[in-house]
Amino acid sequence: MYDPLVDSSAPSTFSSPESHWAKGYAPPNYPENNRRIEVDVAVVGGGYTGLSTAYHIEQSSELSCCVLEANQPGWGCSGRNGGFVLPGTGRLSTAQMAKNWGKPVSQAVYAEYLASIETVSDFIDSGIECDKIEGGYLKLAHKPELTATLHQQATMLSQDYGDSIVPLTQQQVQQDYLAGVKHHGGIYYPQAFAINPWLFARGLAEKTAQAGVTIFGNSPVRESHFDGSFHHLHTEKGFVKAKHLVIATNAYTPKTLFTVLQDRTFPVISSILVTEPLDAAQLSALGIKPGLMVMDTRSLKYYYRLLPDNRLLFGGRGAIYGKDADTGESRKALMKGLFRTFPTLKDVDITQFWSGWVAVSLDDYPRLYHDTSTHTLYSAGYCGAGLAFSVHAGKRLSQLLLEPNMLPQLPYWQSPLKKFPMASLRRPALKAFYAMEAFKQIWER
Repeated sequence: MYDPLVDSSAPSTFSSPESHWAKGYAPPNYPENNRRIEVDVAVVGGGYTGLSTAYHIEQSSELSCCVLEANQPGWGCSGRNGGFVLPGTGRLSTAQMAKNWGKPVSQAVYAEYLASIETVSDFIDSGIECDKIEGGYLKLAHKPELTATLHQQATMLSQDYGDSIVPLTQQQVQQDYLAGVKHHGGIYYPQAFAINPWLFARGLAEKTAQAGVTIFGNSPVRESHFDGSFHHLHTEKGFVKAKHLVIATNAYTPKTLFTVLQDRTFPVISSILVTEPLDAAQLSALGIKPGLMVMDTRSLKYYYRLLPDNRLLFGGRGAIYGKDADTGESRKALMKGLFRTFPTLKDVDITQFWSGWVAVSLDDYPRLYHDTSTHTLYSAGYCGAGLAFSVHAGKRLSQLLLEPNMLPQLPYWQSPLKKFPMASLRRPALKAFYAMEAFKQIWER
């Protein structure tokens, strides 16, 4: 698999991601850029953030805009994630945000999370077909002492943050939500929903193109420089000159392509498998509420959901290097997690396995940043929790460019991403962290 910290550039020959989501659907076929063009805004990256940014710029201004995608729209994380539409991004809890920035700011941030779900819903309501399923999201306590903490969080979010979170005892979870998993109760987010993430990306690309944006597929940017007034972007067969540059490649950004982002995120692999359709006995043993999405409270958490055709999707952390992402060893490691979580599925067949990159930021929250000196904008560092927020980020990036004074005052767009110190040690440190967490999980069992 392509590795943004190893490979000098992204591949450029793919039409669809190697995921369950694109199976059986016609891939998009946006033309390659093979000419010299000039636009007001060039967006690099045809995932949720890039497409949403271009769409909102086209809807809100007279600026000309194009999207440059290395493969076809939705090939990256937008077509590989679990399809969980949840409130949140990054890895900071509301309590941590309140401690860092004060309660009023943390409340404004959470309001932004809720707005991000509305942004996704608005796109779906406008005609994007993406197999939306309203089943809610369940967060499970994996240790008894965490149950009270989760219930306190639910009460706080409901009373002070404008959400409606339901605290659940172990018995309530087993009776009404999920029977076949060891846990200690949890909390339930009824407004969360699931989608086919690649179909949503494909539909967002269609809507963006219909709005008037030129989308180029299989057109990776191989070289970029700024001359003080304009950005010069060289693709394999073409050239784009732009006054403004939007970088929306997140974890898939080649490490040396854009200096403004170099060493400011850490690409980490997340892997997913999908089982064969479960039979009646297997479904009964799981006892899972239709459409429900689930995660636990572990540092290296697993996430899962039952798909419309009764296949179980199960995801978790993957390999460390891209070359190891899709190996049999990585597949077996995730299968072990599946069978530990669902012992009754130990004989189930796995029909598909794939991996993708998520971008971790140094201080656990993303940035939407505008470097006005070079007319460069970017959004990155969602920490693997970015479906809804990354779509909403495109709307905010367009405002950051067109009407920054209209934005709410949030930390997300008040500073650039921080650089990782000793960036070359990120992967050795991750390897040590994974080993430590694996030992903790053995101890907890």
